[in-house]
Amino acid sequence: MRDVSAIQRWTRILLPALLVGQAVSLWAQDLDPYALVERLHDYPHAVSIDSRELEVADHELGLGALQKIRGQWGFSRSVRLDGTLTRETWQIVDGFAATEVLRELEQQLAAAKGSELLFSCDGRACGNAAQWANRVFGQRVLYGTSGEQRYRAYAVDTEAGEFRLALYSGARTSDRQYLHMDILRLR
Repeated sequence: MRDVSAIQRWTRILLPALLVGQAVSLWAQDLDPYALVERLHDYPHAVSIDSRELEVADHELGLGALQKIRGQWGFSRSVRLDGTLTRETWQIVDGFAATEVLRELEQQLAAAKGSELLFSCDGRACGNAAQWANRVFGQRVLYGTSGEQRYRAYAVDTEAGEFRLALYSGARTSDRQYLHMDILRLR
């Protein structure tokens, strides 16, 4: 009799968890990385300040913090990839924080099928903010305080192709909040 009540108790605990897990996997859909860009272009509190697309060979995607190694700035870990790189930079305005927008993007990526977080850092753990702004993204406006920066790197595999995303948010002041996104469509 005792075994039956233990089974019933575990069934009451595990069955709802399994159903929720199945429902989440049914809701998960392929994510088009370019749709994220369009959503941000449509977002009323994001002003596009730069947009570029170029073919790249051996583009370095950071999978670790920026640090000075033998007198040179570099990633503690990275990969080099070829493909089409789309770079977008927005200023987040009207009192909204870039971290709020980044958090929303993270939630969308976490819920998407085929999306995997490769690396994440916050604040000073990311390394020198000036190096992220200038060396990594080539956008001096991104330079802010090291404590306010956030970086995320994702792999996104869809039916349309294989992508790598780099998301970076930084703040100079409460009025100067920026979000940058690199989308690399792999060859």
